[in-house]
Amino acid sequence: MMHQNRTEQFRQIVENKFQIYNALFMSLPYDKMSNIGMLLPFLYEESKNGYNAGKTPEEIIEEFFKNHTELENEEQKTELLFKIIQYIERQVVLFDSIEDAAFPSMHSAGDKGTVSNMYDHAVQDRKLEEIREKLKDFAVKIVFTAHPTQFYPNSVQRILHDLRKAINTDSITEIDMLLQQLGQTPFVNKERPTPLDEALSIIYYLRYVYYDSIGELFTKIKNIFSDRHFHLREDIIQLGFWPGGDRDGNPYVTAEITRKVSEELRIAILKSYYEHLKSVRRRISFRGVAEALMTLSNDLYAAIFRNKNLTSDEILGNLYEAKEMLVKNNNSLFISLLDDFIDRVKIFGTHFATLDVRQDSRIHQQVIDEVFKFKFNDENASNGDKYSKLISLNEKVDPTHFENIIKGTLENVIQIKDIQAANGHRGMHRYIISNSDAVKDVMNVYAFFKICGYSDEEINIDIVPLFETMEGLASAGEVMRDLYSHPVYQKHLAKRGNQQTIMLGFSDGTKDGGYLKANWEIYKAKETLTSLSEEHDVKVIFFDGRGGPPARGGGKTHDFYASQGNTIANNQIELTIQGQTITSIFGNKEQAQYNFEQLLTAGIENDVFKDSKKNLTEKERELIKELAEISYKKYSDLKAHPMFVPYLQEMSTLEYYGKTNIGSRPSKRGGDSELKFEDLRAIPFVGSWSQLKQNVSGFFGFGFAMNQLKEEGRFNEIKELYQGSDFFKTLVLNSMMSMNKSYFPLTYYIRKHPKFGEFWNILFAEYNLSKDIMLELTGFKLLQEEDPLSRKSVKIREKIVLPLLSIQQYALIKIQKQEGNTDAYKKLVTRSLFGNINASRNSA
Repeated sequence: MMHQNRTEQFRQIVENKFQIYNALFMSLPYDKMSNIGMLLPFLYEESKNGYNAGKTPEEIIEEFFKNHTELENEEQKTELLFKIIQYIERQVVLFDSIEDAAFPSMHSAGDKGTVSNMYDHAVQDRKLEEIREKLKDFAVKIVFTAHPTQFYPNSVQRILHDLRKAINTDSITEIDMLLQQLGQTPFVNKERPTPLDEALSIIYYLRYVYYDSIGELFTKIKNIFSDRHFHLREDIIQLGFWPGGDRDGNPYVTAEITRKVSEELRIAILKSYYEHLKSVRRRISFRGVAEALMTLSNDLYAAIFRNKNLTSDEILGNLYEAKEMLVKNNNSLFISLLDDFIDRVKIFGTHFATLDVRQDSRIHQQVIDEVFKFKFNDENASNGDKYSKLISLNEKVDPTHFENIIKGTLENVIQIKDIQAANGHRGMHRYIISNSDAVKDVMNVYAFFKICGYSDEEINIDIVPLFETMEGLASAGEVMRDLYSHPVYQKHLAKRGNQQTIMLGFSDGTKDGGYLKANWEIYKAKETLTSLSEEHDVKVIFFDGRGGPPARGGGKTHDFYASQGNTIANNQIELTIQGQTITSIFGNKEQAQYNFEQLLTAGIENDVFKDSKKNLTEKERELIKELAEISYKKYSDLKAHPMFVPYLQEMSTLEYYGKTNIGSRPSKRGGDSELKFEDLRAIPFVGSWSQLKQNVSGFFGFGFAMNQLKEEGRFNEIKELYQGSDFFKTLVLNSMMSMNKSYFPLTYYIRKHPKFGEFWNILFAEYNLSKDIMLELTGFKLLQEEDPLSRKSVKIREKIVLPLLSIQQYALIKIQKQEGNTDAYKKLVTRSLFGNINASRNSA
């Protein structure tokens, strides 16, 4: 009944509004676009009916030109296709705005996964004290990355923000004006953004979304759970930040960029305090208190505009003084306003979000090799000897003796001390190592600090290995065992409170091992690392590199974390978000607060309300292991197929990602012209499958594995696993989400392709097999049947972009045939990426 009510509500406040405003949108006076709104439905019908009849995209577009236009030459036709793409891009923005504006109406404070719901559950089960106890030692951390999965430039983001507000009040006049602005605002960056541009784009969200959403959520949790004996920890919700600090594969992130971004973060939070203080002073206007707050306002102004150093302790000291006077002389009037401001300062300090440094282990080894050669002139030493000798060198190395990446890496390490002094220790306290698979990868970083002049006591940094390949995940336990036993690292960990953060790469893991295998290997690695850390009396925190879609480790995040049993450490939930995940899941105050709550309650409920379904039995473990191995073999065979990389190169949009100017980082590692699978980044890899509407990395091998056991007469075992294990159930539902966003009729034409026909048929057969067996397993008649709102949203979005996909495929076919103006068709392909990715929201 609740699903039915919400589905009807969705129809009324999302679907109907979209139809109304889209009609308004169609009548707007665009340059050379006046008839696009009339033509677009014809292209949609030609596409829908054409694919059902087995027609090719080329046939569909040519019939559209013939039946609905009088265009004759190629230039006129391509110009019309560009205008249609631009129009669809704006339709997607309109739907995004309407759906986001409807969010508060579609969700209530008492929904499952909210703080209020958890409180009611705790009272009912008499577990309120257990919740409070868990809250003392638990936190949620969201880490913003600059990974290029968001195609809206900043100017469009601002319009989207204002459009949501106008839709909420049904202000037709304002909506009309904003849609006109949208119609004439460019959707494409002329130049590739710099890392500083990326940082400033996300800092906008920090100031105008997270400052209030996190502050208000903290107050809400405090009011619900605090009593005389329990006080909520200020860092229960934390923010991390990668733009400007993530050097992995991005030559444009220099030490100077990192310093500038740290300054922008500090100035941004001081500006937020300055604005917040204005509203506090408007109410607290009493003699004595008003003067103290005025002094603070002047100090903040000087720190923002005159570069005066101001620490969070100094800000708090001033606020505590004002509070004391307010209590003593003014009967505590408006004290809640002051307490709220004090809480914000405790939450955000002078850093706003923790700026992480990240670099690839192979680059680190180059640095160590060069520095060791410079100091000892010895090229035959082992890697272990190199970092050991450098750690004991007790001599600062001058970065100017080196060039390029070597010099930059050393300069970056040297300035960490200064950034910590300006922004506070929380401003920068982690160094993340991509592609970790050996002890040397961690110890090399420790050696960096020693050769950059830090004493052991001055290394106030957490060194975080990132295990992301199948080999790295398999060796994670052995690596950490050796590190925990290493005398130098033991002392370092003791100084860091015997707390170790370990990052696990879902995105690259899925790309490397396939969906089921990657998730299972990460699950096992977490169990191994949990047990190992407990043996060494180390508190382990897992940091998950989860992307937006299931194919990059994303999907239903609350369900994922709520499904983990007590064999996995649950000290903190920490994950990356990027691109559309920022805008669609955490993009406005209501959404951000709701989804922060979902993460927080998932972790707490996992410990307090234990469920036998969460801990895997030995039989369940063996079955998942068996399925994972079968699916891995199937996925590995696909990767080894001689057409795998050529198919992506020639038939997908892979090579066009780098031309979109949406991110500062190159779309692949390495500078070789030859494309190798291992150099492919997870985002363009997954995104290319998504553009093809095939989403291979979200399901391939999963259905095959289940079907193999079914043929052995063991399907009942899988059904019992699905019904008994929350973990396995979540994997199945997330995989079905990927399949629901697939649409193979778009590429039916490839099945008879002389070069790629056989390969396409392999993909299609696995899709059909996976879909059929998962529907049989779940008892559903439709994919995503358990989540009708998401299914409805996907259906509308897919309808909006179907004409755009037809144009994209048409252009790709023309390029492959080398017919007509190839440059124009290449631009069509690049431009078509924008609307499709934005409509998908999580890219698969």
